[in-house]
Amino acid sequence: MITALFGNRDYLRLFTAQVSALFGTGLTTVALGLLAYELAGADAAAVLGTALTIKMVVYVTVAPLVAAYAGRVPRRSFLVGLNVIRAGVVLALPFIDQIWQIYLLIAMLQTASAAFTPTYQAVIPDILPDEREYTRALSAAQLAATMETLLSPMLAAAALSVISFHWLFVGTAIGFAVSAALVIATRIPSATAAHGSLRERITVGMRIFAATPRLRGLLGMNLVVAAAGSVIMVNTVNYVRDTLGGTQSGVAMLLAANGFGTMLVALSLPRVLDRAGARPVMLTGAATLITGLGAAIALSLANAGDWRWGAAIAVWATVGAGTAAVLTPTGQVLRRSSRPADRPALFAAQFSLSHLAWLITYPIAGWLTTAAGFTTTWLTLAVLAAAGITVAVRMWPRRDPDELTHLHEAGTIDPALLTDAVRVDDRFYRHTHAYVIDAEHRRWPTEAERELAAA
Repeated sequence: MITALFGNRDYLRLFTAQVSALFGTGLTTVALGLLAYELAGADAAAVLGTALTIKMVVYVTVAPLVAAYAGRVPRRSFLVGLNVIRAGVVLALPFIDQIWQIYLLIAMLQTASAAFTPTYQAVIPDILPDEREYTRALSAAQLAATMETLLSPMLAAAALSVISFHWLFVGTAIGFAVSAALVIATRIPSATAAHGSLRERITVGMRIFAATPRLRGLLGMNLVVAAAGSVIMVNTVNYVRDTLGGTQSGVAMLLAANGFGTMLVALSLPRVLDRAGARPVMLTGAATLITGLGAAIALSLANAGDWRWGAAIAVWATVGAGTAAVLTPTGQVLRRSSRPADRPALFAAQFSLSHLAWLITYPIAGWLTTAAGFTTTWLTLAVLAAAGITVAVRMWPRRDPDELTHLHEAGTIDPALLTDAVRVDDRFYRHTHAYVIDAEHRRWPTEAERELAAA
């Protein structure tokens, strides 16, 4: 059970810190969309698209640099300082009156977030070394994100009935401040420092991604999530206000429907993952996202009518369900694919590469909607999602065991690492163990090489 994890006080504090920061961020998601609409009106989608594109550029470029130094700074102090920075930035957002100011503050806010998130993600497996506990922690993390998606818009809708949306930014700052206080009270183990030059430390995560088949498949999944998620993040405000004729509360309601779909799936995933494994669950989630995009396209072609509200709620919830099925097992896949010393770099690489997919889809959702409307935009995103799931199926082999039998050439590896290997001849050793890309295993063995090693 997920609740059994909370007996670990350090994990409980970190989880609560995550929830606090997430709820603050959720309020900003609603408020930023309304701020863009206040300043830009019908062009709000283009403004949001640009702001979120800036966010993605920062995420793609900053995270690998941070990972290179992750083992060389006290992680607790680092996380606290980043939360303080984020709180200060969001407190400035209610006072802006120019669109360019949105772009500047978003760049500052997301630079801190790009440093915070992968560092936080890499801490959790150090606190929970047991695989089953970590799997449940991943579901708890997704559930927390889901509850934020569900409840933050509801809280925002209630608040907007009595206050201006500008005050929602104050709620965000409070969330970051509470998160910082909880991290201060948490015992966070020191990181295992990766060795090598700065260039090697920056690129090691990308190298592991490029060489590991299941991670190449994960890249395709990232594109599917981004294609469907950009519809939710960028287009909800304009779809509700301009097509459905809804109010600020209507925006919050659709975002809450998306969160409700995510919550239903996240609650059921721990047992499903134990039984089925990550690959079938994530592929099912990707297929669900493509189904949601297809339904959104059909909805964009529909004639006016109040029934569209119910249909939109169902579509937004379907996208939420598919997102949970893909994102929840991702940390498990990353942990399985790396040594502890390389884990911060791999989490940072996933952070950057997943947001590179958003960097592609956010401008499409923002700028193409303004120029060509919802139908053309959502059809384009559906094509990208179909390409993503095709990559995932082709790159991630159906048979993907943890342990691989492979050959090492004598003289190319420290003999101390081959104490349990079998000498085949004067040239090769046969070795079987959990296989990941690292300093001793620079590439993935081919099927022919594995068959030769097993012979």
